[in-house]
Amino acid sequence: MTAALRVPRELSARVPAEQRGPGLGRDDVRLLVSRGTRVTHHAFRELPHLLRAGDVLVVNTSCTLAAAVDGWAGDARVVVHFSTRGDDGRWAVELRDPDGRGTTRARAGGPAGTRVRLPGAVLVLEEPLSGRGERLWWARVSVPDAPARTPGRGSARTAPARGAVADVPALLREHGRPIRYSYTERDQPLSVYQTVFALPAPDGSGSAEMPSAARPFTAGLVTELVSRGVQFAPVTLHTGVASAEAHEPPYPERFSVPEASARLVNAARAGGGRVIAVGTTAVRALESAAGADGVVRAREGWTDLVVTPQRGVRVVDGLLTGLHEPEASHLLMLRAVAGRAVVERSYEEALNGRYLWHEFGDVHLLLPGKDLTHGIASATLGENAVSAV
Repeated sequence: MTAALRVPRELSARVPAEQRGPGLGRDDVRLLVSRGTRVTHHAFRELPHLLRAGDVLVVNTSCTLAAAVDGWAGDARVVVHFSTRGDDGRWAVELRDPDGRGTTRARAGGPAGTRVRLPGAVLVLEEPLSGRGERLWWARVSVPDAPARTPGRGSARTAPARGAVADVPALLREHGRPIRYSYTERDQPLSVYQTVFALPAPDGSGSAEMPSAARPFTAGLVTELVSRGVQFAPVTLHTGVASAEAHEPPYPERFSVPEASARLVNAARAGGGRVIAVGTTAVRALESAAGADGVVRAREGWTDLVVTPQRGVRVVDGLLTGLHEPEASHLLMLRAVAGRAVVERSYEEALNGRYLWHEFGDVHLLLPGKDLTHGIASATLGENAVSAV
């Protein structure tokens, strides 16, 4: 992305589409479509007409967690952003300073041994997540209470022992709220940050931030897509906390590509269908399960894959995604899918058309340049596509 390209603050979506006016829904956003360097403008509700029978949409089923919790580090109030659960029971976390407006600002990480008092728990920083910096730390969260017996109805209940590992998913459900950034207008309920594809994980895991490319989908739109022969391949990737200030590349994240989805993607590719990832998280998960032979195999675990133009993509043909800051590392993935010229041309059009950025904003569909539109006679905006902040 060229250094001259800057996104004006007024183009940040401050509230969800359904809160911008009476009668609006999640799908009342705009859709920028790129086929090569050709760009057209649509309402998101036109998506079923822009895809074709045999196409596969790869969607992330990760739930969004209420991952922000207030705490105290000594006498200082802090906000803890819970990012990723480790295999050893620790959590990767980021400590932030409250800014007095309901959002947060960056805070120096560490040092090791820092204790943070949380509601009913104590968090202790142990070591940086990686050698790239000290924004994210591995931390242990334990229960501070001494053993106690609480009278019950005919029985006694024993409270967790001092130092016992805390139930972080339960802590987040009771005391957490969704992570919110400064461009948004106000706090929102967790339901606003869930997509129609979100499925609860048995162990309470989820994403620190919403897989937002899928947010405009509704049950009705999914039904229409299926009725037109478009198929859905669910994958899971629990995304961690983004680096709003530093725009760092993604850290390792837990993912799963089930056997049924792998078979569906392989069959679509063999039959000439297009594989279109809904969001950068879906790209990362699917490409992590794709071999050098272009075959997707069922896989789960941790992925440290960073999709760049140098690495390229093996199975993804297209991408439905939000609009990202020009400095964001996500743009390397867009360039891997579509090429630098396509991305730069698209973003110039988005700025000129005053599209809205970020998780509540408009969306961008990148399709292979050789494909033609089916069922849309001209590039028009639907009358209900609203982009006023």
